[in-house]
Amino acid sequence: MNAMRSDQLMAILNELDASSADIQASAVISADGLMMASHLPQGLDQDRVGAMGAALLSLGTRVAKELERGTPEQVLVKGELGYVLMVQAGPDAVLTVLASSAAKLGLVFLDAKRASAALAQVL
Repeated sequence: MNAMRSDQLMAILNELDASSADIQASAVISADGLMMASHLPQGLDQDRVGAMGAALLSLGTRVAKELERGTPEQVLVKGELGYVLMVQAGPDAVLTVLASSAAKLGLVFLDAKRASAALAQVL
C-alpha cells in the first residue's frame, strides 16, 4: 500500500476515534487478515487482531448465508468490558472498532458507518 493511501486511512481512523469518547480503538483489516491501518492500544498484537478479525468476519458471513440473512453489514461482539464492532469497508476490507461497555451503540454504529464509507472510497 502506498504511503498516501496509508495516511488517508490513518486520518479516517483518527477522526473516528476522536468522534466519541466511547470509541477506544479502531483498525482497518483486509479480508485475508492483514492489518492495513490501526489505532490500537499498546500491547495488542496487530497480526493477531487482523487474523481474528478476518476469522470473525468470515464466520459472520457464513452464518448470515446459512440462515438466509443476506450479506452481513456488521458483526458485533459484546463482552463484559466492552464491544467489538466490525463493519464492511468496501469489498475487501473491514473496519474494526473497540468501544467501551457504557457506549451509546447507536452513535458508535453511525460513526462506524460513516468511517467505513470513507474508507471504502480510499480503498
